[in-house]
Amino acid sequence: MQRGALLDAARSLLSEGGTEALTFPALAERTGLARSSVYEYFRSRAAVVEELCAVDFPVWAAEVEAAMERADSPEAKIEAYVRRQLALVGDRRHRAVVAISAGELDAGAREKIRAAHGGLIAMVVEALGDLGHEQPRLTAVLLQGVVDAAVRRIELGAEDPARVTEAAVAMALRGARP
Repeated sequence: MQRGALLDAARSLLSEGGTEALTFPALAERTGLARSSVYEYFRSRAAVVEELCAVDFPVWAAEVEAAMERADSPEAKIEAYVRRQLALVGDRRHRAVVAISAGELDAGAREKIRAAHGGLIAMVVEALGDLGHEQPRLTAVLLQGVVDAAVRRIELGAEDPARVTEAAVAMALRGARP
């Protein structure tokens, strides 16, 4: 239960203030634990982040996959892939994953996150192949780049999230054509 409470507190801290807000004193304060007790559960801030990714990323990916499964055409699957990811931007789990700085993680943790991200990209490869893309894996990686850029725009608050989402969906389905 304590580990779960610490992860929940970490999600809140990351969502509210980014990686700078995720400190062991802040975790201790949010959970009512002594700072030394936090170290019993996690050896470092990077270990907290790694576990958050291990726990939260599969849930987030399952939501994207479920949205795609409800779609009835390759185009609709691609649209669901983009829309669901962008709809999750405000979710604490997603905000926590986005707030993570890969530079703080060791090579093993970065590789786990990269593999999880690769699993997300793999979800859309078949739909892209069904549309006739000659290199559906490469196209999926590039499509995820569009999604990642849209996530950053939404996170910045520079534009209306609905407009960003519509532009990202249009880019995914029609490329750069207006």
